[in-house]
Amino acid sequence: MRLINIGFGNMVSASRIIAVVSPDSAPIKRIITDARDRGSLIDATYGRRTRAVVICDSGHVVLSAIQPETVSGRLSGKPDRDEELLEEDGDGKQG
Repeated sequence: MRLINIGFGNMVSASRIIAVVSPDSAPIKRIITDARDRGSLIDATYGRRTRAVVICDSGHVVLSAIQPETVSGRLSGKPDRDEELLEEDGDGKQG
């Protein structure tokens, strides 16, 4: 089972993810509200602004404080910019 980091050390199973979307549209806001009412909303933002909504095949909706593009990149296996710097320098320090 492959886990995807959705921020602050929180993980979601990659095989369960259906979509990663922005929370700005009215239909996504309705999905969030419906999930909250059903008790299937997982808020992993740690009080920060919601930037990505992860929709799972189980009906769970996960809120994340990182950009949808970042979650998508992690899902596709592309390293983050910070991870690339670590790999290039070896210790994460520039210079």
